[in-house]
Amino acid sequence: MPTITELLTAQLRDVFDNRDAASRREAIERIYAEDVVFTDPEGEVRGWDGLEAKAASILDGTPGEFALEESGPVYLGPDTGAVAWTFGPAGAPVARGVDVVQVRDGRIASLTTLLAEG
Repeated sequence: MPTITELLTAQLRDVFDNRDAASRREAIERIYAEDVVFTDPEGEVRGWDGLEAKAASILDGTPGEFALEESGPVYLGPDTGAVAWTFGPAGAPVARGVDVVQVRDGRIASLTTLLAEG
């Protein structure tokens, strides 16, 4: 069973920084519970299909040189984890945020994305 740290890293790299739809979908089914709930300032989506549509909309709406990178330490609780990230061209991010996950049975059951102001 993957650790919370491994799940946090995989969801950033294999889902939200992955422009290949087929491998992104495989990662979603591997990393997230089927009934996953994703919440960000734009709203909430549920399930693998909702998460896939959300990731695609983020990536399809940005230039190819934009990348998602971890930014700082991973924070851990018994079934919770958080990681900060940046998104944009190398060395010049246009967005910063924190992802907070709840893990159930070795998969992410909920993901909340918090965005930095400004």
